[in-house]
Amino acid sequence: MPDTSTGSDTGTGSTRRDTARPSRRAVLAATAGLTAALTVPAAADAADGDRRLRGLISRMTLEEKVGQLFVTRVYGHSATAPDQADIDTNLKELGVRTAAELIAKYRVGGIIYFAWAHNTRDPHQIAALSDGIQRVSLDQPRGLPVLIATDQEHGAVCRIGKPATLLPGAMAIGAGRSRSDARTLGRISGAELRAMGVHQDYAPDADVNVNPANPVIGVRSFGADPDAVAALVAAEVRGYQSAGVAACAKHFPGHGDTSVDSHYGFPVITHSRELWERLDAVPFRAAIRAGVDSVMTGHIQFPALDGSGDPATLSRPVLTGILREELGYDGVVITDSLGMQGVRTKYGDDRVPVLALKAGVDQLLNPPSLDVAWNAVLTAVRNGELTEDRLDESILRILRLKARRGLLDHPWARPDRIGRTVGTKAHLATADRIAERTTTLLVNEDRTLPFDPRREQRVLVVGADPASPSGTTGPPTGVLAAALTELGFAATALSTGTAPSAATVDKAVTAAGNADAVVVATYNVTAGSSQRTLVDRLLATGRPVAVVAVRNPYDIAQLPAVRACLATYCWTDVELRAAARVLAGRVAPRGRLPVPVQRADDPSRELYPIGHGLTY
Repeated sequence: MPDTSTGSDTGTGSTRRDTARPSRRAVLAATAGLTAALTVPAAADAADGDRRLRGLISRMTLEEKVGQLFVTRVYGHSATAPDQADIDTNLKELGVRTAAELIAKYRVGGIIYFAWAHNTRDPHQIAALSDGIQRVSLDQPRGLPVLIATDQEHGAVCRIGKPATLLPGAMAIGAGRSRSDARTLGRISGAELRAMGVHQDYAPDADVNVNPANPVIGVRSFGADPDAVAALVAAEVRGYQSAGVAACAKHFPGHGDTSVDSHYGFPVITHSRELWERLDAVPFRAAIRAGVDSVMTGHIQFPALDGSGDPATLSRPVLTGILREELGYDGVVITDSLGMQGVRTKYGDDRVPVLALKAGVDQLLNPPSLDVAWNAVLTAVRNGELTEDRLDESILRILRLKARRGLLDHPWARPDRIGRTVGTKAHLATADRIAERTTTLLVNEDRTLPFDPRREQRVLVVGADPASPSGTTGPPTGVLAAALTELGFAATALSTGTAPSAATVDKAVTAAGNADAVVVATYNVTAGSSQRTLVDRLLATGRPVAVVAVRNPYDIAQLPAVRACLATYCWTDVELRAAARVLAGRVAPRGRLPVPVQRADDPSRELYPIGHGLTY
């Protein structure tokens, strides 16, 4: 079992006993200059930096080394005084009461923030939590800064919401086709994260989404053109890392062509090795050339790359043979969450972390039971399945990342910068301008759009209202109606849901009788969806109808009678407000499809190709 004391460590086996307890100042003094050494290209300086890092590793106990490999969740808004409900959940899932106890017990090298873990109430609270975590960790014997991470992809996946700046998601950026916008997104998001004490963002998504039925990637991808995706991935990586935040390209070797969600199943990618080289590998090569700090593995089976049937996360041919040796990547490799079903299908939770390390992984993300996983790695070293030298290789990469991003010199949040960094007017205005460059007009027959408040004064907004991504206002119909009202229309919202009943459709049709125009927000329309019935019935009223596909642009294939359709690629406020300005003609649509849309009646034929997009 891990040592739970806070004042001393007692290692066994190959561990060393060291009862000295350096202060935070002493720890930082001992590592002073590492950041500079590791960012200067001179070989001598880099070698000197590695010698200092190896010195830190040599003083670690085995238990401390094992802990450094893990990145885990912990519940609560405070490192030492979370709410009672979060204490109870921590005890149930992690066997500790607080983040402070977690660090003292397991000496983890990283913590991941989630909104559902109640880590992200507001920027100042996040900064205080981050600093509390750092204080606890640095107060441990041989204490080191913690790499604090989150999933702030923007668009559909965000853990930190308002008042932080929320920018368009990847597929929207793909529709805008601007490397400058991708780089700006990373720079703004990175600056805000760093002010709150977050040092690593599990973004950008480097998957090439070529499967419209992909349930887990979809709009999280920049698109279906590997070269276009590669350019935007590289730009976003550079943006994040220029702001001092480690970027993470995911999900290697490529999760873009699957109809199975790896959270709940075990996807199989059937691409040939040749197709992988031409498609999936291209953005990862670009990320590596851009100097990406970390690469996340995918819990996917890729028989052309490894015929064993193992997920890529546990595959030495994929992670060491291809990623490390063929692509030449020597940065940090982190698993996707080890609680996902895709990595748990073949092996038990005690074997997965050991096999991942043997495959070439450095960081083990969010195992379902930290105690089981931590002890499994410790036991594997003690019984000789893993060597301590193998752990040292990964810890050196992790420490290099921490040094490169300045944690060994200054791990603290910057609360004094929050007011002039997080959610500033300038950042929010930039987000709005970027969003305007992404909104895509797919159809506009008979110049249905733009609407004019002098002609279409009363606008009814109906449609799907999926739960809004973290921290956005929502629901989509309400956001669209409010934005249109601000633009001079008298807009009202009527939520009809993703599967409207016959009665709901009737209610919407009746309401349309009192409107001059109708906007319908659609969400993942399928052949059997009653959203199709809703749209058809509204079209039959004779009122001008504009569809806004608020997630996948593929909806238009199921709506052949529609005369005006926009694609926003997500239903966050920034994208919906931009769509409203396009509907009102305040800005011209400029986005272009980053994925093809196939015909519903013949998926082998394209309805709209990559690059399609109209304007006024």
